[in-house]
Amino acid sequence: MKTYFSRRASTRPLVAVLLAASITLSACGGGGGSDNSSGPAVTNTAPKRPAGSASTPAAASSPTGASTPSAATPASGTSTANNDTNQTGNNTNTNTNDPPPVVVNSVPITIDNTLDPTIVNTPYVSVTLCVPGAQSASQCLTLDHMLLDTGSVGVRVMSSALGAALAGKLPVQTGASNDSTGKAPLAQCALFASGYTWGPIRRADVKIGGETASDLPIQLIGDSGFTLIPSDCIRRGVHSMNTVQDLGANGIVGIGHLARDFPEAAQATLAATYYYCQTSWSCAAASVPLASQTANPVSAFATDNNGTIIRLPALPATGRATVTGELLFGIGTRDNNALPANATRLNVSDRGLFNTTYGGSTMSSVVDSGSNGLFFQDSTLPVSAPSNGWYIPATTQNLSASMISKTGDVRSTVPFAIANSSNLFALGYAAHDNLGAPLNSMFMWGLPFFYGRSVYTVLSDAYAGSQKGPYVAF
Repeated sequence: MKTYFSRRASTRPLVAVLLAASITLSACGGGGGSDNSSGPAVTNTAPKRPAGSASTPAAASSPTGASTPSAATPASGTSTANNDTNQTGNNTNTNTNDPPPVVVNSVPITIDNTLDPTIVNTPYVSVTLCVPGAQSASQCLTLDHMLLDTGSVGVRVMSSALGAALAGKLPVQTGASNDSTGKAPLAQCALFASGYTWGPIRRADVKIGGETASDLPIQLIGDSGFTLIPSDCIRRGVHSMNTVQDLGANGIVGIGHLARDFPEAAQATLAATYYYCQTSWSCAAASVPLASQTANPVSAFATDNNGTIIRLPALPATGRATVTGELLFGIGTRDNNALPANATRLNVSDRGLFNTTYGGSTMSSVVDSGSNGLFFQDSTLPVSAPSNGWYIPATTQNLSASMISKTGDVRSTVPFAIANSSNLFALGYAAHDNLGAPLNSMFMWGLPFFYGRSVYTVLSDAYAGSQKGPYVAF
């Protein structure tokens, strides 16, 4: 699967990166795994908001010896674009940008914490799911607060959010290559750095904005008919994300570089990945043809299907209560999604991997909207909890790291800031561009990287102009 970093709520670092063979994670915010599931068990090390943190600014109280950032604090400086009119004076920390106009290839992105006051940096979009080929209200449902994740591939929806009536109408996906009957339902264990999701594969029409992916295989998380979770899924995933509360979302919209989440599973059975289930209590590891695997909705669109653009406004140093941005489908396919000639373009692997140099060390890296912080190792920065905390420097640290294209000689030095997370969490806001937490062996450019930028994700083997993906540009 793709790499997911746990981004559980407010003070929980969330990394929504599907675990793939080429990625090994450890320490805060990460876990480890491989496409053949030979890696170590994933552990949920996402930092959590301290107990008793305020959910609203009025109730905020700072830890002893720490001061709450003031509105006069300069912006953290990681952004290149800023329409913010509210960074001086009385900072109400509300997004002053008008919602983007709705066009066929555009959908609003919302960052808020209405599902859970402890959620931070979790981008949401609304998705309409329908019985394939159906249009009536009784056969469709629009779900908001679906996590937008460039670090994974596939649509995954909570059964509880979809409802039993509609879920029961979605066709069951069968057809494991090693299922002699060819009739057993398929289920999936999706391993993320923060935990796992478990549930059957169904088929649905997936509509986002004015675009539709027809008859798409999706994962139905937490389905009541698949309550017996395979032991290797639990062992490797460790922490269940099978409820809205545990995931911090009604589901996941994975828009990473691949068209299908596990091409390797089409060739062999992989532990803790796909299963065919003869009964609800008896499942065996499955080899699954690509056409039956959980799929990237973007690659299945009829048009605007070569990639995506995420646009988010810049933030003041203290963050914002809520943020509205824009998700665009297609790159160079319409007047509103052109790739600028001067954009920095990083060639990446099919899983989005490239290298980052920080503090004299070069490590594997990924740009991931589903991770709610910047995850990297720096022993000079104090941490709020030894094994599961966010960075809490006494003063905001202005740092930088160099992103290096996987092929070619492109290198881009990117400035960023790391603030005292305890002070920020006391404000109760949903959006911060200066949150970081420890992570060994990788540098995760999570959602803070996206603020104040347009970030382009080009799919594998797709072209944006004359340039072939996969690549990331900004």
